[in-house]
Amino acid sequence: MSKALIFGHQNPDTDAIVAAKAFAYLQTQKGYDVEAVALGEPNMETNYVLNHFDEPAPRVVKTVSNEVDQVMLVDHNEAQQSVSDLDKVQVTFVVDHHRIANFHTDSPLYYRAEPVGCVSTILTEMFDEAKIEIPAKLAGLMLSAIISDTLLLQSPTTTDKDREAVRALAEIADIDVQSYGIAMLKAGTNLAAKTDKELIDGDAKSFDMNGHSVRIGQINTVDLDDVISRQAGLEKEMHAEMAADGYDLFVTLATNVLNSDSEMIVAGDATDVVEKAFNTKLENNRASLPGVVSRKKQVVPPLTDAFNA
Repeated sequence: MSKALIFGHQNPDTDAIVAAKAFAYLQTQKGYDVEAVALGEPNMETNYVLNHFDEPAPRVVKTVSNEVDQVMLVDHNEAQQSVSDLDKVQVTFVVDHHRIANFHTDSPLYYRAEPVGCVSTILTEMFDEAKIEIPAKLAGLMLSAIISDTLLLQSPTTTDKDREAVRALAEIADIDVQSYGIAMLKAGTNLAAKTDKELIDGDAKSFDMNGHSVRIGQINTVDLDDVISRQAGLEKEMHAEMAADGYDLFVTLATNVLNSDSEMIVAGDATDVVEKAFNTKLENNRASLPGVVSRKKQVVPPLTDAFNA
């Protein structure tokens, strides 16, 4: 059996990196020769998690076909969110919790997708199904991923499966979820240490919406004014990336992780589509989105519907 690389999406968040590590451990226990890698450096929140559990960051790769013939994907499936040479390798496994789009394979594969808040929740199920114990350190990492993706179980993407996974993983790792979760989320919101470009790129994904290339970034903060005060610089970088990469629309969502409200900054000509999608009016290229915290569930679907209308 030849070696395979396992990785999450570009601009990896905590779940993308942890899910790769967790799935690699699971697959290794089943006899596969795999390595968890990443398509980018860990962000501040993920570094906090890795340091807390004394876990090394995964090796970063730019291409994979120069190393392996097979790969396994976690936390994504869309080609534009994956490695640049994905079309040159065989995808043998996918474990994901997002929509399926712009994805096809030439050969059959194992595909596991569930509408839950985090891929690490699905992996918790898979460990249980395989009757393979989760080590305490890995349980802490997986717990962190669920806290990150569900904003401490407050996101509308949160399901009973996520809550049960958090309970089980916290027991294995012996962690107080509330105190650790708040400290972890706050660790990822030191925006002053980042440039405008780093802010818009830190957690950004590209989507195809009815032939339109849409880029959606998200910035977590404990004070929305910390983002709004930098709007001019953020817009400048958004427009620069649109020109360089051909995006038709760039949306940056600033989300307060403590009260679950967001502000949206928009660059591009499709402002009427954005206003229709969110039933709002943009003022100074910005709009308030109370209660919106999930790109996957509260931003991508209405935008997709608006572009398809």
